[in-house]
Amino acid sequence: MATIEIDDDVYEALQLPERERSPALKRELAVSLYAQDVLSFGKARALAGLSKREFQDLLGEREIPRHYGKRELEEDLGYAE
Repeated sequence: MATIEIDDDVYEALQLPERERSPALKRELAVSLYAQDVLSFGKARALAGLSKREFQDLLGEREIPRHYGKRELEEDLGYAE
């Protein structure tokens, strides 16, 4: 598993309870990378640790349109096998 280093002072500045920090950072990273078309829906959803429906709802709340191209089709077909 890969790790991302975040300076302690930045991590401590997050105005979230300790137990919510890591999941919140993962969600934010997933949404950002998906919006930039760096990660597919499935990979971004996995990074966020959310179900398909939960991640779709999160994108809707953020008004981020769903991308669906060849990569997403291939990923969906892979899941269907």
